[in-house]
Amino acid sequence: MKFIVTGGRGFIGSHFVESALERNIAIIDIDKMGYASHKILPWDSDKNYTLIQEDISELKHLPSCDVIINFAAESHVDNSIRDTSPFVKSNILGVHNLLELVRGKPEYDRPLFFQISTDEVYGDRLEGSFTEEDKLTPSNPYSATKAAAEMLVLSYYRTFGLEYIITRSANNYGPRQYEEKLIPKCLNSLQSGKQIPVHGNGSYVRDWTYVRDNVEAIFHIIESGIKNETYNIAAENPMTNLEVVDTMLKWKEKDRRSVKFVDNRWGQDLRYSVSSTKIRKIGWEPKHSKGIHKWF
Repeated sequence: MKFIVTGGRGFIGSHFVESALERNIAIIDIDKMGYASHKILPWDSDKNYTLIQEDISELKHLPSCDVIINFAAESHVDNSIRDTSPFVKSNILGVHNLLELVRGKPEYDRPLFFQISTDEVYGDRLEGSFTEEDKLTPSNPYSATKAAAEMLVLSYYRTFGLEYIITRSANNYGPRQYEEKLIPKCLNSLQSGKQIPVHGNGSYVRDWTYVRDNVEAIFHIIESGIKNETYNIAAENPMTNLEVVDTMLKWKEKDRRSVKFVDNRWGQDLRYSVSSTKIRKIGWEPKHSKGIHKWF
């Protein structure tokens, strides 16, 4: 199979590329090399890896492939609150442009469009877990743009017959995550002797999934040959932000004096929880499902 990946220099995308190359799969990676993109990666000279430095919203040509997997996105909620424009450009207009490029191909040359989304499109839920059939009620500009992208993908399937997969993953963590996210922010703060900023009282719940488990779920769907479905991907491993911070403190042999509680962000979601029953029924299971896996 021929794969195109967008955003393959980012966090989750780079792990997908790494895993694909380990499988001896050739990858064309389209990445604008933004602030969170890795400038140097170990596989840059690999014969199976090709980088095209381009913004997906401005891309004019899409090489032939069997699957295009769209990891490219602006993803930091705090940034979306400060300025929504980059999120609209990348997460909505970028997806629209990719869909148009796929639609412009002859039917025999149209790839499967694999949209990487987020559990945040559901909004928060105080009890129980969202399934793929639940209504999307995003709470912030970031999640709203991701939900809008999903609607575009679904509309292009119904109107133009473009085949798709959508995955909504829970909070990912692991190596190469940009420092603005909670876990790398914790580790970097402790490394530099600074206090860790924690929103509110730290009681907000997120479902934590190790990034390689997410990548393996994506491969599992592709290799199964399933099309035109949406899947939640989650280890079903809920932890409060403070529990995550306490784990980092334990790793670094520090205590709560290294924590600084700060004001909540606007529109703070209280609890995310999604059911991964659907994808588990087709044979995927996470390798790490209790607490935060120490990868270093």
